[in-house]
Amino acid sequence: MREKDFDIKHPKKKFHKTERVPPKGYDNANDFFEDMYMDEDMIWMGQNTNHLHDDTIANAMVEAIKMNTYCRYPAPEGFSELKQLVLEDLGLEDLEVLLTSGATESLYLCMQALLEPEDNVILSDPGYFIIGDFANRFAGEVRYVPIYYEENDYKLTPDLLRENMDENTRMVILIDPLNPLGSSYTEDELKEFAEIAKENDLYLLHDVTYKDFAREHFLVQNFAPDQTLTIYSFSKIFGMAGLRIGGVISSKPIIDAIKNAVVNDLGVNIISQYGAIAGLKSKPKWFEQMREICFENQRLIHEMIEPIEGVFLPVYPSDANMMVIDLSGAGINPKEMSNYLVEKKLFTREGEYTSEEFGDRYLRISFSIPTEQVKVFCEEFPKAVEALRK
Repeated sequence: MREKDFDIKHPKKKFHKTERVPPKGYDNANDFFEDMYMDEDMIWMGQNTNHLHDDTIANAMVEAIKMNTYCRYPAPEGFSELKQLVLEDLGLEDLEVLLTSGATESLYLCMQALLEPEDNVILSDPGYFIIGDFANRFAGEVRYVPIYYEENDYKLTPDLLRENMDENTRMVILIDPLNPLGSSYTEDELKEFAEIAKENDLYLLHDVTYKDFAREHFLVQNFAPDQTLTIYSFSKIFGMAGLRIGGVISSKPIIDAIKNAVVNDLGVNIISQYGAIAGLKSKPKWFEQMREICFENQRLIHEMIEPIEGVFLPVYPSDANMMVIDLSGAGINPKEMSNYLVEKKLFTREGEYTSEEFGDRYLRISFSIPTEQVKVFCEEFPKAVEALRK
């Protein structure tokens, strides 16, 4: 029998999803993002995207379109050449790669395939909310560990994991470098996470979306290969956010289990795959120059922030292409700051998008944009602080 209050015209929402309060002047978030996207004068610092590429990737996709490659379905699990290039980019061997329609789909498939209702999942706050939303659909509990503290270097540590896990913990989420803070893990820390995983039969989900912006980066896959899922993205360093292509790398048994959860058996966007191949093949030509631009942009922001009373950078230098600016000492609401900056054609992101507990403290900005645009931000931000300071 159906529930008595069942209403076919007004179905209940089946899943929990973190609510987003629309920015000032908007009824919903989609309208806001569409306006940001369509505004050609807007400086894009709100979505951690990369705007520093030449035409190599675009040209490869244009050629693929001219050849009418899109008229045929691609190989359902992706081109072998692309999967091998991903492994080479990570310096990994003897593992399986499953290509997906973006790292977000990779995350979802991992949760769907590997979690059970009696399991709990551990992740950090601040962090990437969508992971918790996915975990809530398949696990019995999601444990958010507060990490916005200097004493733990603004990241989930092995000690914090031990304090918060129990016999039902099945998966630990390591976003590395961390969105939104840009903190990252040392090799010794990852080895310790690996030992904890082996001792307690845990999965380590290592999201390395921002690895290429880090001064130094390590893979926990090298220390716990049979229990690690590495999440790979083309959205950030390759600037392909709108093309939706990513992947997950793990052992064959784990990838086989994830394949069983795949709904789209008709393959990943074929034009995106050609672009991804071009990006990986050309990476040695542009990689270091792009990193140097990001390092310089970050230095300029730090130089601008330092003298402003009540404002500071919790993590500097950041190992990602984004950083957090803490506004709490100036008494400024991050949403007010974000709204103010939009009026100056600067799209940033208030903290509530990445933290429920600490989101009222900070603004998140990304800096993989032309340096001239960063200089505009550095000119406008101090004015905004003085205008909004309580």
